Amino acid sequence: MVAPAAAGTIFHHDVARHTAIAFLAFCFVASALYLLNDLRDVEADREHPTKRYRAIASGQLPTPVAVSAAVVLLVAGFLLPFAIPRPQDLFMVLGLYVAISLSYIFWLKTVAIIELGTVASGYFLRAYAGAASSHIFVSTWFLVVISFGALFLVVGKRDSELKTVGAGTTRKVLAEYTTNFLDSALTLCATVVVTGYCLWAFDTSATGLSSNHDAVLPVRLSVVPVVFAVLFILRSVEAGNGAAPEDLVLHDRTVQVLLVLWAALMVFGVYQ
Repeated sequence: MVAPAAAGTIFHHDVARHTAIAFLAFCFVASALYLLNDLRDVEADREHPTKRYRAIASGQLPTPVAVSAAVVLLVAGFLLPFAIPRPQDLFMVLGLYVAISLSYIFWLKTVAIIELGTVASGYFLRAYAGAASSHIFVSTWFLVVISFGALFLVVGKRDSELKTVGAGTTRKVLAEYTTNFLDSALTLCATVVVTGYCLWAFDTSATGLSSNHDAVLPVRLSVVPVVFAVLFILRSVEAGNGAAPEDLVLHDRTVQVLLVLWAALMVFGVYQ
């Protein structure tokens, strides 16, 4: 939904329906791959302070049931695109997501730095799927912001996990990192995200958020909550609280206010 919403086309003919189908397809496929990943990492998860409570690691979900569910979800995910016209682009995105995820599960999760980009690509492909389902043109700046925004969150998770859990048996690749390196990578990603978003927000061409000259001010003002949200996440990661960025949205009132403010400015600016 991110790409159509940012492009200002979410309410166009059939775009919302196509986006919903893409969302469900990714939910099914991602769930199947998460089950497969948890099956492969079950022993390591049992040593982790929070992952040990996952359904497979805790024994609540038997292995045969998990395997069957993964197969059913994967098939269902690849059947859903047939409900939209010209589903080839969505199939390509789903196929790429599966290929990258399988590479990560069986190999790349132990390769330092590459594994960061592999995980981030999953978030990026989810965001891009909405555009692929309705064949919407995507701004270059959108791709930059989403790509490095995803990498920012992944690096933050690794940084916090290294500080709180350590480089033990729970995630072997953490032994390849230092907190100084991850802090530097986090700063690099944050810089690109903020720079890319500013360029996107101030771009008055057809691919920029300020293409609607009647609503330039709210779009450009949306830079403010973005910058402050990035700073709050950086502070959270430095304190060792970035292992689950979604918790910030659910529990941090400041981040919630910034998110609402950003959404209001974007809606007013893009859809005025």
